[in-house]
Amino acid sequence: MSKLINKFSTLFILVILILTSCATTNKMTMGVLEPAPVYMPKYNQKIGIIDRSLPSNENAELDKLDKLLSAEGKNLDKEGAHRAILGLLDRLNKNENFSEVKIIENTNIRSPGSGVFPATLSWDVVQNICNQNNVDALYVLSFFDTDSEVDYKTVQKKIKNPLGGEISVPEHHATIYTLLKTGWRIYDSKNKQILDEYLINKNITSTGKGINPAKAVAAIANRKEAVLETSNTIGYNYGARILPYRIRVSRNYFIKGTDKLETANRRAIAGNWDSAAELWKEEVSNSDKKIAGRACYNMAIINEINGNLDTAIEWAQKAYTDYEIKEAINYIRILKNRKEKNRVLNAQN
Repeated sequence: MSKLINKFSTLFILVILILTSCATTNKMTMGVLEPAPVYMPKYNQKIGIIDRSLPSNENAELDKLDKLLSAEGKNLDKEGAHRAILGLLDRLNKNENFSEVKIIENTNIRSPGSGVFPATLSWDVVQNICNQNNVDALYVLSFFDTDSEVDYKTVQKKIKNPLGGEISVPEHHATIYTLLKTGWRIYDSKNKQILDEYLINKNITSTGKGINPAKAVAAIANRKEAVLETSNTIGYNYGARILPYRIRVSRNYFIKGTDKLETANRRAIAGNWDSAAELWKEEVSNSDKKIAGRACYNMAIINEINGNLDTAIEWAQKAYTDYEIKEAINYIRILKNRKEKNRVLNAQN
């Protein structure tokens, strides 16, 4: 049996090597700057933050019942909402585009509770709050809700007795599943426009076990801190939605066909992309149309790497129209999409 396994292992390795050696392309990755999900106009330099998540009086009893049924801790929603607001404040204070960021209290604005978006604030209310507090825009935590489910069970656990034998004793296991739900809005008072409406949900699992129910529950006492810490992170991350962000994208480039393409690949792997491009450019006039097309495609790659998107599009178009490199048509779409996102980025800066 071991010999058979070794034969299969050897065959598998040989297949991988053959497939790798026959591959006509190699993959590279690069960082790309994406536009901010939310555009914040430059005239909004003074920001107010409001916690609207406390339930209104007419919904307070319903909210209390919800807390009782879902085994939520005392004031957990209130404390969690406050931590979310502090996380947002921390992130916005790091934004150099804002001259002032502050929490606005005592607005007497409430929500229906129970984890649903309330009706949008009227623009008269928004304008009054902005005027009274000398701010240009409002970040509003529209709702904050924690729904919890408790899973409790008893299992038999073997332990050693004083005589060296084993006996079975019950062990109590408790797990609390908490769904943390938050809803956010950004109000632009000048243009009377809601810049963003965003829902963020996070799941938190807390477990504990012990020789009796009290011990099991005591072991998950860190649940509250986990909810508060997650709330703070949610607010902090939400503050970054007005900022551009980086992602990594992958691109395939051609590595087979001539010695120059193979040499260029080794240079690219070593990080010498401009040196690789010198060989690709020599091959764009190759008498073999397939080789010339692959070289044109690779020239589009190097120009994208160097940020020359218009030139990259021209090379990709040439690879497709003149040499029928089918991979180029999708690449043209990718490049045009990047060009449009760069236009948005320039408008945001």
